[in-house]
Amino acid sequence: MSSLRITYYSADYDEATWIPGLQGAIPGAEVSLWQPGAPAADYAVVWKPPQQMLDEQQGLKAIFNTGAGVDALMKLNLPAGVPVIRLDDAGMSVQMAEYVCHAVIRHFREFDGYEADMANGKWSFRKPRSRVDYPVGVLGLGVLGERVAKAVAQFDFPVNGWSRSPKNLEGVQCFHGEVRLKDFLAASRIVVCLLPLTPETDSILNARTLAHIRPGGYVINVARGAHVVDADLLAAIDSGHLAGATLDVFRVEPLPKRHPFWSHPKITLTPHTSARTLRSESIAQIARKIAALQSGQSVAGLVDAGRGY
Repeated sequence: MSSLRITYYSADYDEATWIPGLQGAIPGAEVSLWQPGAPAADYAVVWKPPQQMLDEQQGLKAIFNTGAGVDALMKLNLPAGVPVIRLDDAGMSVQMAEYVCHAVIRHFREFDGYEADMANGKWSFRKPRSRVDYPVGVLGLGVLGERVAKAVAQFDFPVNGWSRSPKNLEGVQCFHGEVRLKDFLAASRIVVCLLPLTPETDSILNARTLAHIRPGGYVINVARGAHVVDADLLAAIDSGHLAGATLDVFRVEPLPKRHPFWSHPKITLTPHTSARTLRSESIAQIARKIAALQSGQSVAGLVDAGRGY
């Protein structure tokens, strides 16, 4: 790989750690931070790159996205014929399973209510709930969604799953296609959003779809903020149809200080931390895939530009 040139750009991550990491994982390669006018590279490793970078970098063999979500890249004019490759997992699926299981159990066991009572000096008792009354629906059955569905099932909750195309997961009642979305929601009381963000899934959790969730339902969004229509979610909670929500992602991040989510007593917020990219695992994965491509082999994680993920 002595002749390889790799260009790196990220709107969020520190190049002081990524560039040496890539250099160490791909001996002999020349890894540099992209700047306007930079020399042409063989591979680009990016997160939310500017259009100028892709316009200038002619002759790329592949573009690696340093995250599972590729919605930011899909908004750009991508070089024709250049494959876009996302991370398969890189340590994110176990983090996501932890987060979702915690949110599901916290709501189901009413730990949020106990926490509020104890803070007010109140020793309280709540009648135990039955898991059969709290089926969990996982909206999106990709790598992360499948891991989450299997993890939730370990706690004996009934689990439903919805995906665009047919899936068959042991222990999960699977639905697919737009025509079965209503049925999936009606079968679920806790809905976990793990969909990729595409034009078809933007604002998918709106007044119409939220109304199909079982009464007393609960929403957990760990995908993208644009999946949820904020005003519709607030209205569904305030009407009593939904019991509340746990939100890790938002349409604008950081969440604006005056946004009503901040002060709503039935909404739990976290700062887009449900599953973070693990740098060392991501670098190792990218290095393996570059080696495979250089040898003419196929790799996992190839993005379907038509579908947007």
